[in-house]
Amino acid sequence: MFYIGCHLSVSEGYEGMGRTALSIGANTFQYFTRNPRGRGFKRPAAEDVAALVRLMKDNCFAPPLAHAPYTFNPSSGEERIWQYSCDAMKEDIEVLEAIPGALYNFHPGCHVGQGAEVGIANTARLMNAVITPGQSTTVLIETMAGKGSEIGGRFEEIAELIRLTDEDKRAHVGVCLDTCHISDGGYNIAYETDAVLDEFDRIIGLDRLRAIHLNDSKNPLGAKKDRHEKIGDGHLGLEGITNVITNPRIMHMPFYLETPNELEGYAAEIKLLRGVRNGN
Repeated sequence: MFYIGCHLSVSEGYEGMGRTALSIGANTFQYFTRNPRGRGFKRPAAEDVAALVRLMKDNCFAPPLAHAPYTFNPSSGEERIWQYSCDAMKEDIEVLEAIPGALYNFHPGCHVGQGAEVGIANTARLMNAVITPGQSTTVLIETMAGKGSEIGGRFEEIAELIRLTDEDKRAHVGVCLDTCHISDGGYNIAYETDAVLDEFDRIIGLDRLRAIHLNDSKNPLGAKKDRHEKIGDGHLGLEGITNVITNPRIMHMPFYLETPNELEGYAAEIKLLRGVRNGN
């Protein structure tokens, strides 16, 4: 099964996102849990979430990928910012517990001059605060491009975050690999796919990989800039993206498009990539 979807708006509700996904040929999707650049939060109605769960079961969906907003900074040294990130993530995970196999993706943050070691320690502290041993939701650390003071631009930093997570909580920690991000970070995922996966496996473990953000990049390998591009229009190219989605080690993963598109564009990319996977 090829699980592929794209980023959708939650404005029409949870069941509405599922129906929109179906309308564009998707069998999963991603969404922001709250305003991505603000602090507003509207808890979804339980019956709306339940309707989505029924739709997912009836249509063989992979779990949707809930994305934390950009306003979070788990590695912040400012207690006010760190505490907001912590409280909001706890709230998000509470909602997601109603969705079987839920995935919750977040950016590990920016250390903002404290140094990566301190930033990593702060993010690990937050993970230990928000994860409970009995939860069903898997919290995914997203691979980053390494721009500015971002942490998560190297596999070693993500491995350290996992190592610093309490042992009884690590089972609920995974990784979301972003193809644009790691290419911009210097990992040639498009044309040395197996070598990059070998490195990921050696440092983090492929068993931790749970989702893939499938994006082309406006920038060349190693640019450290993080600018997504439509599939086939960037430096990874359709050939490079094909190498990713047809690699037997990861082709079973759910793929989530975050390309600069509206629904029509996403539908076209999903159709294109399904054709690629089918050898057409």
